[in-house]
Amino acid sequence: MHKTVTLRLRDEIYKIFAESAKAENRSLSNLIETAALKNIREQQFLDDHELAEILSNSDLLKRLKEGSSDARKLRGRFVE
Repeated sequence: MHKTVTLRLRDEIYKIFAESAKAENRSLSNLIETAALKNIREQQFLDDHELAEILSNSDLLKRLKEGSSDARKLRGRFVE
């Protein structure tokens, strides 16, 4: 089910969004939704370069596996 959200924008920001949507032949709603989702995905996941860097670091992988094993066995302590 679709949800309606009210968004308050300054006039200059609205104009930028509206011009971008028109240039891409999309609705303003679709432009905002797509941009927000893209931003969220970029913050949540690693890009290919970051993942390759992690996977190539054998010391880091070893420590991650040890930490995961310790957590499953409830060993260690929580550090704030």
